[in-house]
Amino acid sequence: MSVKGSILRKAAIQDKEIISNLMQFYFYDFSEFIDMNVGDSGLFNGYPYLDHYWEEDGRYPYLIETNGEYAGFVLVREVEEEDQKYWSIAEFFIMKKFRRSGLGERIAHQVFDSHKGNWEICQIEKNTPAQIFWRKVIGSYKESEFEERMEERMIIQAFCN
Repeated sequence: MSVKGSILRKAAIQDKEIISNLMQFYFYDFSEFIDMNVGDSGLFNGYPYLDHYWEEDGRYPYLIETNGEYAGFVLVREVEEEDQKYWSIAEFFIMKKFRRSGLGERIAHQVFDSHKGNWEICQIEKNTPAQIFWRKVIGSYKESEFEERMEERMIIQAFCN
């Protein structure tokens, strides 16, 4: 699958429904790692923070397109806790047919380049494929210069760009 025509673009308010729809596939994939079920309508519940990405400062929604079709999305947020401030990828989704093509790595690097500063990328402990992906992606971006820790059943990679 060629991903040469791939773009990352900031999602406009009219793109919110597209991201909401793509989240159904994301939730489906994620249900392998956490207890998540569809409701009576046959759909997963909506993402409770999606509206915040167009209403609050420090939140950035992105759509990923490849050769004119949607390939995924990224939700980035700026976190301020106590004495620290850092960027975090709240959600990152690449549709299965585009995985293992290098698209995810290229998109992640573009996101990192768009938001300079401290970063923390988190994965749930059970999601080992995500851990492998993020170690590789961050390692290639920072030439293996990142710290990793575990907190409350979360694996966290931290780095500064």
